[in-house]
Amino acid sequence: MADLKLLVPELNEAEEMGAETARFQELLLQASKELQQAQTSRPESTQIQPQPGFCVKTNSSEGKVFINICHSPSIPPPADMTEDQLLQMLEEDQAGFRIPMSLGEPHAELDAKGQGCTAYDVAVNSDFYRRMQNSDFLRELVITIAREGLEDKYSLQLNPEWRLLRNRPFMGSISQQNIRSRQRPPIQELGNVFTADALRPEGSPEKPHLNLWLEAPDLLLAEIDLPKLDGALGLSLEIGENRLVMGGPQQLYHLDAYIPLRINSDESKAAFHRKRRLMVAMPLLSAPS
Repeated sequence: MADLKLLVPELNEAEEMGAETARFQELLLQASKELQQAQTSRPESTQIQPQPGFCVKTNSSEGKVFINICHSPSIPPPADMTEDQLLQMLEEDQAGFRIPMSLGEPHAELDAKGQGCTAYDVAVNSDFYRRMQNSDFLRELVITIAREGLEDKYSLQLNPEWRLLRNRPFMGSISQQNIRSRQRPPIQELGNVFTADALRPEGSPEKPHLNLWLEAPDLLLAEIDLPKLDGALGLSLEIGENRLVMGGPQQLYHLDAYIPLRINSDESKAAFHRKRRLMVAMPLLSAPS
């Protein structure tokens, strides 16, 4: 395994700059832009025209923000489960449930008073949208996940308070979006990630939850939940060609995970997220088939 001590200064620097300017988010934004530019020529990408659903109003430090919740049958639905099952899963592990959605680019609009505002289009599966219309719980869950997704993708800080617009299904116009035609499931659901410290004696460092997914054919992202930490001080991180090892301060956490992909450890970057998570971006030496 390569000892990437350079990752530790990057963690401290990202913490000092703040979550909104963390290196990881810069890398994600850059990767997102590169993907959108390349998607039109990729066979696994397709262009969709989301259909309007409803619009919510919130705000940021820049002013009023509107989120257009749209839908398309081309977006895959989330796992089929009852609201009771979903609620239990969210209470046990919030990172274990995902709602596939497409987050559009920001577009400048004028509100009803002629004042400038920003709007975002967020699309979910059409069948799931129809189910959501009859459930206040699902609607609020989608709005929360959409808001947090936009915050992460565009380095925003949106007001968690929002208002549903009753007589306006969308703000401005809804643009076409590019989505992957073939969705790649999170790698950990395939059972390919081995954590060497799965069985640790009581009193030993805690093994944090690890979530892995492919953001692109050649970019693997990792999210490590660290609820006991307020910052990156004392964290250590080593990345080899197919292994990730993380240690926490005062032996609070320890993670040793085998990853069955060839990682470019020299180009990997990490940052501590404001929501007490360590985010790691790992370019791959060869894209998985």
